[in-house]
Amino acid sequence: MKLNLKCLATTISLLILAALPLCAQTPTPEQPPVGMHGRGGGDPIRELNLTAEQREQIRMIREQNRAERATINQRVRETNRALEEALEADNPDQSVLEQRIQEVSTAQAEAMRMRIKTEVKIRQVLTNEQRIILKEMRRNVHQFRDRRRENGMLDRQNRLEERKRRLERRRNQARPMSQGNESRPPQEF
Repeated sequence: MKLNLKCLATTISLLILAALPLCAQTPTPEQPPVGMHGRGGGDPIRELNLTAEQREQIRMIREQNRAERATINQRVRETNRALEEALEADNPDQSVLEQRIQEVSTAQAEAMRMRIKTEVKIRQVLTNEQRIILKEMRRNVHQFRDRRRENGMLDRQNRLEERKRRLERRRNQARPMSQGNESRPPQEF
């Protein structure tokens, strides 16, 4: 689970970095950069203010790793599929499951190595100021995810409590009158 959360955090960061060459534009003097630093609250990618040269360098880094990244991602999909098939067997063999889990783990680790390697190369293209901005952007993504997770937990807890209340009401309604239900109407003779 921790590996998946780390993988998700890295993926989000790389998605931000991957979108740089596609989305970022150098703002004109009439068009100030926007983002999360009080400059308009729009596209966070533009806040990095990449030069044309930086965008090209990032594009080249991503292009150099495209084939290897595709191979690694395919391996992750295949190992996940093999694990699912092993789980769906009528009588799953524990040793086969362990082997499939190890294969998935190895493939995911390789994918993470590739993402980290790419991110390090991209960070080397950025200026110190841009790295600080990127770090703040990542921190904001983490905070957003944490708030969302907390809200999700509260929502789940509220739904569970509501289910418990409904279940209790149903039990009270279904309880026969002869079992000492205090809410039964008084008997008249």
